[in-house]
Amino acid sequence: MPKRFEYAASINREGALCAEDRDRLDPGETWTPEHLVLAALCRCTLSSLRFHAERDGLRAAGTAAASGVVTKREKDGRYAFVELLCGMDVTVEPAPDGLGDLLARAERDCFVGASLTASVEYEWRVNGELV
Repeated sequence: MPKRFEYAASINREGALCAEDRDRLDPGETWTPEHLVLAALCRCTLSSLRFHAERDGLRAAGTAAASGVVTKREKDGRYAFVELLCGMDVTVEPAPDGLGDLLARAERDCFVGASLTASVEYEWRVNGELV
């Protein structure tokens, strides 16, 4: 049987986000649900990279920035992300021989990216070099 992970989140009357009824995040009114999806994509991809790097005996850290286009999808006429770009600027130490494989696993195992209908286009800069 596969592992099962359960999460809960809520929004209180003041608009603050709460994770598992303990951590509060108040993004304010300028943060939309679309911004939160993009931020989740960034964080998830970085977490996935760190996970796979550690399994390979490496250290990984960095930053991410995502952008996307929301419009009506042709297939069902619903508003949704139709284009997604996630730019990663990371360091991986020591520099791995199988960098392409590491990055592919990081992309594949980001469940946020895997959960989206639109495919995510990733751009990687690793150790200062565009990959």
